[in-house]
Amino acid sequence: MIPLRDTTKTDTFPYVNLTIISINILVYIYEIALGDQLNNFIIHNGLIPSILFTGADISIVDRASPIFTSMFIHGDFLHIAGNMLFLYIFGNNVESRMGHFKFFLFYIICGIGAAAFQVLANIHSIVPMIGASGAISGILGAYLTYFPRSRILTLVPIIIYIKFIHLPAALFIFIWFLIQFLGSVSTIGMDSQTGGIAFWAHIGGFVIGLILARYFQKKKYYKFEVISKELH
Repeated sequence: MIPLRDTTKTDTFPYVNLTIISINILVYIYEIALGDQLNNFIIHNGLIPSILFTGADISIVDRASPIFTSMFIHGDFLHIAGNMLFLYIFGNNVESRMGHFKFFLFYIICGIGAAAFQVLANIHSIVPMIGASGAISGILGAYLTYFPRSRILTLVPIIIYIKFIHLPAALFIFIWFLIQFLGSVSTIGMDSQTGGIAFWAHIGGFVIGLILARYFQKKKYYKFEVISKELH
């Protein structure tokens, strides 16, 4: 499933969301320019679980900084294109509901939390974890909280056909989460040297986003929800 757009309109310009997207794109362009040095760049700036907790000769800063830098690194064009598409479609509405600063803080917290989930799932892994998908999963959790009735225009490939369907946001995100859950189960017991999709980061980011979303929304929306519940 590929989301193309949603039906929810924003009431503010998504400065932070577009800035995050721009930073990711600029970093990817820098990666391309590195040529043969790209692998070294990923090793030094990607998050490697086994290094995070071992290696006495590595400073705490050098061990911990990849938790942040890894969020802005991508492996190939499809990797960054998919992540930025999701962020563009779902992030602008979440930023509108939270406000600019809270959205940025929320994004970083979800990214860090997602990384923690992936590290704990395979603490001995020597494969660098990179990508914004953990933080974006948190955005999906918030979107589900705020806009469950929104509709998502979705491209669905069916064997040799392509179909465009408007899916309720709650259904789209449920299917997405189910795919992540099944993927995470399939990685249980996987060798620490095996790479792949960081499904546990997706699960962790989503759960954290789902939990924190209500606390990050603007006060006017929170008050409106409280009043609505009292009226019912």
